[in-house]
Amino acid sequence: MIENIAPLYRVWGIDNIAYGPVELPELVSWLKQERVLSDTWIYTESSNAWTKAAELPELKALFNRRQFERPSTGIKDARITPAALRRIKMLATADDKVLESILRYLEPVEVRAFAILARPGDPADAMYFLLEGELRAYVLTEGLESTLATLTPGDSFGEIALLDHGPRSAFVAANRQSLLLKLSSSSFSQILREAPALGAPFALGLARALAGRIRGLTKRYEDSVHFGQVARLSP
Repeated sequence: MIENIAPLYRVWGIDNIAYGPVELPELVSWLKQERVLSDTWIYTESSNAWTKAAELPELKALFNRRQFERPSTGIKDARITPAALRRIKMLATADDKVLESILRYLEPVEVRAFAILARPGDPADAMYFLLEGELRAYVLTEGLESTLATLTPGDSFGEIALLDHGPRSAFVAANRQSLLLKLSSSSFSQILREAPALGAPFALGLARALAGRIRGLTKRYEDSVHFGQVARLSP
């Protein structure tokens, strides 16, 4: 019995990263999203050859329409550009073309002043990057607020939730109107599936952010223990 296997394709992105493999319906959807242009190189596994998209028989007819000729990040907000992503600490050293590719997987979120974004126990499966504004993370103890951190542009939260989908452990509220970018766990999985070479530097940045967070928490714990010891020894 001969098994019918759909042809698979890989796309060479402007960031010099190969995306895929994907089947033809997904490839066509990328074309409609303007992720594939007429001069984009497409690798067809069945023929073991690279061909420009406009010359690929399966896609030729689609390039009769000029609407597919200009690239787009998928985000229409003029404030959200690859350059703006450099404000994010874990992405600050990434190449411009890599940042443009990452934008496709992010969702803008605007938050009004004093709004609460997260509460302890809320289900969570996404992390957020703060582009504009200011947030604070805090807990309530016997009705009193204790601030854990103040987040300014470039900071992020929810890294652990992105990986383990665990519940939120603190409140996060906006001190003033803020603009964030959301990366859901499904979008993160999509990055790893479609372009492991793009996911690798992002995962490294994520690991560094988590390492910094752990060091900060360890320092806070050490300071609290030291303060407690000094208080007990004081007359």
